[in-house]
Amino acid sequence: MANCHNLFQDFHEDISIGNTKKERMMNSKNGLRKRIRKWFKDNHSDYEPKFYIQGSYKMKTGIRTKDDICDLDDGIYFFREPDVSATTLQTWVWKAVDGYTNTTPEHRKKCIRSIFTGDYEIDNPVYYKVDGQNYRLAIKNNGFEDSDPKEMVDWFNTQKDTNGKLIRHVKYLKAWCDNKRNSMPNGLAMTILASNAKVKIVLNNRDDITLKDILKEIKKDLDIDFKCIVPAVPNDDLFADYDETRKNNFLNSLDNFIEDAEKALRENNQLTASKLWRKHLGNRFPEGNDKEDEPKSQYSAAIIVGAAKSNPWASG
Repeated sequence: MANCHNLFQDFHEDISIGNTKKERMMNSKNGLRKRIRKWFKDNHSDYEPKFYIQGSYKMKTGIRTKDDICDLDDGIYFFREPDVSATTLQTWVWKAVDGYTNTTPEHRKKCIRSIFTGDYEIDNPVYYKVDGQNYRLAIKNNGFEDSDPKEMVDWFNTQKDTNGKLIRHVKYLKAWCDNKRNSMPNGLAMTILASNAKVKIVLNNRDDITLKDILKEIKKDLDIDFKCIVPAVPNDDLFADYDETRKNNFLNSLDNFIEDAEKALRENNQLTASKLWRKHLGNRFPEGNDKEDEPKSQYSAAIIVGAAKSNPWASG
């Protein structure tokens, strides 16, 4: 069988956010924080913003899209009961960041987005918290709802392994959805699905075999119950608003990926196998060598060896 593990390692490096871009993002994050603090001090001094990086950047599962765009979520927290609406509180943040970039910030449903054109985006969701209550997220034109992004980060930290395999596979799945687009699930959904799947499989030391097994486990779970429950407040179902068209698009894409993943693992030529992976992961996935790799009987042997080794999913 064609061993594409090293190709996946190269792919992971390519889709990951490089240090130079990370540095630019952190500088922009700090600049936005400074601007937000000053605006509230000058205009609403009784609201003192605090900040917490959350989401994929915090969990280290962020990727560069095929358009070379990535994002950072920097939550803004007020530890007081607001005396204005959720939309007004968001609008204040919009006013604070307006003018920091050449592009007008977007007032989205759950955040204010600053766009650094052709490079990255920084989202500022807005929360408040008072003693004895959950964190409350501002929703445009819809008030506040319970939401705890730190709880989600803490949950993921209990799921991930010390070797970074879960993080890599979440990024592979996010790159797949980015490559397919067409209303595929968002990164949070793929993070949850991959984390739930990994505890049910025998982990292999090869990323190509492990990804195939995770895909199959995700499909098995969704065939039983098409849901993706957030393991943190508000414990909502990310697939609740999927209509039949969007649901079937995702399930069909999943079936096709599983079929080609199994073909790739049976294939004896690495170049041919890599082209099957590239159908789903995109052109950033490297082409393999045009050579016979391993006898097909090695496919079963690789699975047996992977199962016999100590479980690399041990939490860390």
